[in-house]
Amino acid sequence: MRGRSAGFTLLEMLVVLAIIAAASLLAMAAFGDGLRGARLHSAAKEVAAQLRFTRALAIASGVPQEFVIDPAARAWRAPKGRHGRLPDTGELVFTGARDLRPASAEGAVRFFPDGAATGGRVRMAANGGGWDVDVAWLTGEVRLRRIGATQ
Repeated sequence: MRGRSAGFTLLEMLVVLAIIAAASLLAMAAFGDGLRGARLHSAAKEVAAQLRFTRALAIASGVPQEFVIDPAARAWRAPKGRHGRLPDTGELVFTGARDLRPASAEGAVRFFPDGAATGGRVRMAANGGGWDVDVAWLTGEVRLRRIGATQ
């Protein structure tokens, strides 16, 4: 009587390949969300840095300075010719003073020579999370804060 030879059956090999394929698909989906989140975080840090630059310039020059954002175009402008674009994914909302609207779709934060500002918030969100860049109206302080699905 002959014994079974060592090895795997074709069915066992197909099951293992199906498990590997499913795990790869899950990993790719998680990685894609991770990249989107990283892009949002990077954009939020850039906006916060440009707001801080605008405030510092207002203090140093003694002249009010404005940071302008256009959520529809997903673009921003700062003093000294600085400008940039924001990621095309997710939600982008600006909340600020109504009387500081350079154009109908744009909003602005004005910084004054004493460091104060008109205040505002830039919210970048996707998949239930994201980032808020807050500007305090009294002090002009710029803060970056992570938001979650419950906020």
